[in-house]
Amino acid sequence: MPYPQFDRHKIKMLPLSTRINKNQIERDHVPVDAAPQQLTDVAQKVIAEAVERIVEARQKDAPVMLTFGAHSIKNGLALVMIELMEAGWVTHLATNGAGIIHDWEFAFQGQSSEDVEGYVKKGQFGNWEETGRNINLALNLGAYEGKGYGESVGAFIENEGGDIPDAASLVEEINTHAADNPARAAAAADLLSIIKTFDLPAGRMEVPHAWKRFSVQAAAYRLGVPSTGHPMFGHDIIYNHPMNHGASVGRVAERDFLTFAESVSRLDGGVYLSIGSAVMSPMVFEKSLSISQNVAIQHDDLIKDHSIYVVDLAKSHWDWTQGEPPVDNPDYYLRYNKSFNRMGGHMRYLTADNRDFLLQLAHSLRGHSS
Repeated sequence: MPYPQFDRHKIKMLPLSTRINKNQIERDHVPVDAAPQQLTDVAQKVIAEAVERIVEARQKDAPVMLTFGAHSIKNGLALVMIELMEAGWVTHLATNGAGIIHDWEFAFQGQSSEDVEGYVKKGQFGNWEETGRNINLALNLGAYEGKGYGESVGAFIENEGGDIPDAASLVEEINTHAADNPARAAAAADLLSIIKTFDLPAGRMEVPHAWKRFSVQAAAYRLGVPSTGHPMFGHDIIYNHPMNHGASVGRVAERDFLTFAESVSRLDGGVYLSIGSAVMSPMVFEKSLSISQNVAIQHDDLIKDHSIYVVDLAKSHWDWTQGEPPVDNPDYYLRYNKSFNRMGGHMRYLTADNRDFLLQLAHSLRGHSS
């Protein structure tokens, strides 16, 4: 007998405009010409090395991947990341589900970041109608359209809404492709279920995003740069909303994992930047590298000449160029360093604020040509 399930339709969703937010993008964004805090000599040396390797990578048309945690968005670094994309230095962006949510909320209402403790006590944390409805709608539409997680939300922001197919055309598609393309039929059936459940009218759904110039995802979509989202089910507030649909999340997230892996498969001679992502970045990277190496080895090749730069606030007292520390050393439990150190290539760890690192990196790259 199936286990009982919580009914999300019973949740009282609240207007996002009633939420008190900690961050306002107009006030808190980092201008591209802002001066970074003075970094240590060691940090400056690592950044100078990273700049040199990024320039070399782009001259060889090798990827430069920038993977980041949600705090990079909350800290207002969108315009800096956009400059790196526009200048051709970054060829792939990746973040977690929270990073995508903060980016969307900033684009939609210019504010983000709620008081988790206070709103949980009131039974209100994450129960915001516009965030849950619009991001899930973007993912549901994107899953049907064959987009990835980040691309779905980026397109929704950049295009300021989406197009809802009519129910009759979806029924026809289901019937037409049930035998020859069941995956396509299933995607149409899932979207049909959403449309009927929420009584969505066919046609253009306009959703203004007045602050979309601050959206990393919208810029990536506009520039044609892969921007992948790597969620974990139940980790993000969009799972509170009844429009959340597991099959849609699975489709767009699977596509983004494979898009991420495709970039990793070309990473020989390239650069991987991991900024403030202790779990998602190393976990997705190691699986992507493993399957990429599997295929490369079958062709008598090997991904080995890649550079990894890991940036976080935690201090490390271990020289990671000497390999992995012993288990009785506290640095052994800096899991992301340990994971990346096992990935071959050239790995460096830098203790720094993500704002100072990315600003210094962007400023240093301006004197070079991609």
